[in-house]
Amino acid sequence: MESAVFSQFADPRESSMPHPAFSLRGLYAISDGPRADLLDACAAALAGGAAILQYRDKSADHARRREEAAALQALCARHGVPLIVNDDVELAAAVGAAGVHLGEDDAALAAARARLGAGAIIGVSCYDSLERARQMAAAGADYLAFGAFFASPTKPHARAATPELLRAARAFGKPLVAIGGITADNAPSLIEAGADAVAVISALFGARDVHAAARRFAGLFEPIQRASA
Repeated sequence: MESAVFSQFADPRESSMPHPAFSLRGLYAISDGPRADLLDACAAALAGGAAILQYRDKSADHARRREEAAALQALCARHGVPLIVNDDVELAAAVGAAGVHLGEDDAALAAARARLGAGAIIGVSCYDSLERARQMAAAGADYLAFGAFFASPTKPHARAATPELLRAARAFGKPLVAIGGITADNAPSLIEAGADAVAVISALFGARDVHAAARRFAGLFEPIQRASA
C-alpha cells in the first residue's frame, strides 16, 4: 500500500505541474553509508515503518553512489516511500529520486527546484535558526529540519537546537523535522514540541536489529495518527 507521504507528491520531473502540498509524519531514516549491507539495512528500515528515506553518503565514489541511489530509488518505490538524496541535486535527478535535502552550503533552493521540477520534495537544514527557517519556508521549502537537539555521533560539533524552535516554527506551516542524537527514548519530547518527523541515523542504522528499531520509532507516532484519524 502507498504511504500517505508518497501519495501526495508528484513525479519530480513533471515541472509543468503546480507544486503540491507535502505532508510528513513519522520516522525519517537517514542512511549512514558507505556500508556493505546498505540495501538490506534500508529495506529493514522501510519494512519497519520508515515514512521517508534519505540517502546520505559523503564519499567521492560517484559510480558507487549512483548505483546505490538507483537501487534505493527502486526499493523505496516498492514500499511507496519517497527517497531523498542528501546534498546532491544532480544525483537526485539522475536516479529519479523524490527530492533532495539541502544544507546552508549546498545548492540554492531555487536552483534545485528549477532542476528537479515543481513536484520535487526539497527539504532544508535550519540548524538552530528560526530566521533561516522563515526564509526557507517563504522560498518554497517542503520541510524544515532543525538540530542537533542532542549530542550527535554523526555531527559532534553541530549547533545546538532547542524544542522551543519547533514550537515557534509551527507558524511557518511546513512539516518540521528534528535531527541530532535522537533515540526512541528522547524522541517523544520533540514530537510533543511539534516535530512531525524525527530524523535518525545512528540509533536506527547502528542498531543490531534495524527493523525492530524502525518499528519502535514508527510506533511513537501511532497515538498521534489515531487521534487525528
